[in-house]
Amino acid sequence: MEIVAALVAGGFIGAVLGFIGAGGAMLTVPILMYIFAFTPHHATTASLAVVFLAATSGVAAKIRSKEVLYRDALAIWSIGLVTNLGFSSISDRFPEKFITTGFAVVLIAAGISSLRPSLSDTHKRMPLQKLILLALLIGAVTGIFGIGGGFLAIPALVLFFGTPQNIAAGTSMLIIALNSLTALLAHYRMWSQIDWHIPAVIGLAAVIVANIASRAGSFASPIIMRRTFAALLFSVSLFTIAQTWIF
Repeated sequence: MEIVAALVAGGFIGAVLGFIGAGGAMLTVPILMYIFAFTPHHATTASLAVVFLAATSGVAAKIRSKEVLYRDALAIWSIGLVTNLGFSSISDRFPEKFITTGFAVVLIAAGISSLRPSLSDTHKRMPLQKLILLALLIGAVTGIFGIGGGFLAIPALVLFFGTPQNIAAGTSMLIIALNSLTALLAHYRMWSQIDWHIPAVIGLAAVIVANIASRAGSFASPIIMRRTFAALLFSVSLFTIAQTWIF
């Protein structure tokens, strides 16, 4: 039953990541904690491996369909190395309640930003100052919470810079893959403490489904995807807060 649950969870994670281009770690972390009894520190580390695999699979389809902005993705990843590696190196020192509460707050902020109407109808390159700020913020949340950063990249690319949803999703998945791999390597002290067979099964299912969903995502309604994504984030954040402070 544990393997079946891991397969179902991985399929769900892959579908969300493939269709929306974000949200993989937002699901992986609570699933590992509340279904498979991982500690917050172990869940954030294991989620990086799962999301890296799923994002790599999903972005492969986007690359073939030429829906990736390489310059923006590589710039966000490279600038964010400062905060990504910095916070990754000390992530195991944060209290567990800080991780879960901060994780929930980040999800609420991401959900609100996803519901905001687009401020531009045409694609524009990011100004350098905003690109640096965004990259540092994405690196920080990846290092602390084990999140690839797609939830920040998607609203920025779509809502503020007018990037089409399908291209923003492809660019976001490349950012997620690079950030997740970087943070996973920086979390090396945790590797020996984790039972990897559940994350491996989840990752396998997520890889397969993310690749399929990534191709189908080009035909889905951007408005419906944003609203669904926001509802999912609010639900997960409320559940996480309840589990942290009430139950």
